[in-house]
Amino acid sequence: MSKGLGKRIGSSITRNILRNRLILLGVILIVTGFMISQWKYIRFSFTEANLLPDNHPITQLYNQFRAEFGEEGNSIVIGLHKSEMFTPVIFMEYQKMMDSLNSLEEIPFIISVDNLKIAINNTTEQKLELRDLIDSKKTISSEYLAQIEKQLFEELPFYNGLIYNSESGYVRSVLYMDNSIVNKKERKDFVIEKLNPLIEAFEKKTNVDLHVSGMPYIRTMNSQSVVDEIGLLIGGALLVTSLIFFLFFRSLRATFISIIVVVIGVMWSFGTIGFFNYELTLLTAIIPPLIIVIGIPNCIFLINKYQSEFKTHGNKAKSLLRVITKIGNATLYTNLTTAAGFGTFITANNKLLNEFGLVASINIVLLFFLSILLIPIYYSYLPLPKERHLEHLEKKRINTIIDYFEKWVLHHNIKVFAISIIVLVISAIGITQMHVIGSIVEDMPKNTSFHDDILFYEKEFNGVMPLEIVVDTKRKNGATKSNTLKKIDQLQETIEEIPELSKPISIVNLIKYAKQAYYNGVPEYYELPTSQEKGFIGSYIKKSVQSEGNFLKNYVDSTAQKARITTFMKDMPTKDIEVVEKILTNRINHLFPKEKFDVYLTGKALLFQKGTTYLIQSLLVSLALAIVIISLLITFMFRSYKMVIISLIPNLLPLIITAGMMGYLGIPLKPSTILVFSIAFGISVDDTIHFLVKYRQELQITNWKIRKSVIKALHESGISMFYTSVVLFFGFSVFMISDFGGTVALGGLVSATLLFAMFSNLILLPSLLLVLEKKIANKEVFVKPRVKILDRLLTLFNKK
Repeated sequence: MSKGLGKRIGSSITRNILRNRLILLGVILIVTGFMISQWKYIRFSFTEANLLPDNHPITQLYNQFRAEFGEEGNSIVIGLHKSEMFTPVIFMEYQKMMDSLNSLEEIPFIISVDNLKIAINNTTEQKLELRDLIDSKKTISSEYLAQIEKQLFEELPFYNGLIYNSESGYVRSVLYMDNSIVNKKERKDFVIEKLNPLIEAFEKKTNVDLHVSGMPYIRTMNSQSVVDEIGLLIGGALLVTSLIFFLFFRSLRATFISIIVVVIGVMWSFGTIGFFNYELTLLTAIIPPLIIVIGIPNCIFLINKYQSEFKTHGNKAKSLLRVITKIGNATLYTNLTTAAGFGTFITANNKLLNEFGLVASINIVLLFFLSILLIPIYYSYLPLPKERHLEHLEKKRINTIIDYFEKWVLHHNIKVFAISIIVLVISAIGITQMHVIGSIVEDMPKNTSFHDDILFYEKEFNGVMPLEIVVDTKRKNGATKSNTLKKIDQLQETIEEIPELSKPISIVNLIKYAKQAYYNGVPEYYELPTSQEKGFIGSYIKKSVQSEGNFLKNYVDSTAQKARITTFMKDMPTKDIEVVEKILTNRINHLFPKEKFDVYLTGKALLFQKGTTYLIQSLLVSLALAIVIISLLITFMFRSYKMVIISLIPNLLPLIITAGMMGYLGIPLKPSTILVFSIAFGISVDDTIHFLVKYRQELQITNWKIRKSVIKALHESGISMFYTSVVLFFGFSVFMISDFGGTVALGGLVSATLLFAMFSNLILLPSLLLVLEKKIANKEVFVKPRVKILDRLLTLFNKK
């Protein structure tokens, strides 16, 4: 009875689609126009996403730090070697460039060799004065510049690590951006339209390569790379998938409608991003090419079914009917399972993943409706398929492959199970070798100058990723007390001993420099004042603050209760960051008793490392949730927990193989690679559903002859499954042309997983069905009628 009702519902849907095809085409056109109108609301990301939720303690500490001391990642650095800097012609051009930058409202403050200040002891007024290191009128003299170079490197230790590297001889300028634009569009406009042209002009005139970096610059260039790459990925995905589609079907009109379906899907995906006013991030940017890769398999199943039905009986209307009744239902469920794989990211407590999961899942479902409407309507207008359009159904190579799979299923299923178990064990061993990594730089495009400059600054200045330490003395003016300064100095000595961290700067450095200035700039006096010296040097500092401006304000809060220590960290694996954090924490606990001090670590480097660990945990939960949701969908389809187990085995095995492969190849577990498992599981289970739906149909047709039903399902669904797996494999491989390491890893690992899943679904799944046939193949499992529900659906649909 349910079989009859299913046909009646499918027939009613098909008639309504074809009867109202012009109206439906108009609706699709209107929706497409609306989606295009939403493109203008797409926002571009101007900062790296915080992987931790807003209410996480680490995030709250970071926000507290920013409220007290301002944005910590607001500096851009420009560097070159001293042998280049201290030559008259180059110095003059460099000074012109710095003057141009200093005149811009986006840069309120610059520390550079050409405008460097030195502290001078004014014994008359008993205060320290800041004077220019360089007399610009004398810079035309090589001898004068050589003298300045010597003075800087030998007599001004305060600037060592900040402006110059005493060992390698590199010098740099530090540009401090206006905090109000650091995370806004104005930052991008400044870097792209003002800074880069000035850098390029200098390099062209002097033939000197400048090294430019700093968080605002890295964020801007990285975001620009995302935008530049979208068109490449969309074009590559469309070209590869449509070419493979044409090679399979040898039909231009079949290829044409498939391209139309996915292109409209891409337009809708951009429109969805704009509709929700989301940012175009590294994740949301891959949704449009994902729609292409996922959409083509929909077209393959629907068109292949239409052509195979027409080849059987030559009736176009009947063929279109069966496309809806036999494949449409399965395609709906496969799209729902794929959407579920992406939709589980919505549950993660992370804004970036929430947006990615919501947009992807919505558009995958919309893609189903596009394909189920457009393809039947398109073929209803076309003339009958010609013999050449159906030749691919008789391709000997494809049938030979399916026959080979059949041979393994029928005659070697014991070997299939043995190989599966062996592979499972080997993969499990590989999983134990996996490691976690969290790095801001790891997934950035490698073949770019800004990435090379990140590595340069790691080598010469020990990194550009900010790490901040805040010491709260719990009392006003406590940060300037001698005891506190000594403790901070001792902590800074520990920081300098850690090779992964740069030389720190704090109020201690400023007070040491004040003492050196008091003693007429003698470098040996660059140290903290003794208790006897503190009184009179302190009075000098107070007068200097009043006359020259408070140069301490960046390193202590307004009440001098809290002091800030700033260092920079090299890009390194999560476990190494944890080691550094442990060393610092142990030293902090030793120096600063908790009853007198509150000390915490923060900064972008630490925030990202903590966020990576948190995100991986969230994604593992999302993967488990995806398995549960998809299992429930399969339970609803087949009304049997046994079928759920049968469905999960051939789809979990490829995930385990991929995880083991990652362990053996040293591919780290990070946000971009953990995404692979939920995405691949949601897609790979589609083949399982298509096979089982066809198997169920064949059971009813063959009067429950298990062996015959498995083989017929393998031959009919197997071709489409093979086609779609090849398309998906090469489609996701397109992502490997990306410059972003995370996108490359995502594409390569999903491709590999789906390839494993193809063999698993075409060999292991039918083998399981044959071995367990008596336990799972009966009418109670496959034909539990839902007559009342179906009758109501049919009545409602016909009324509408």
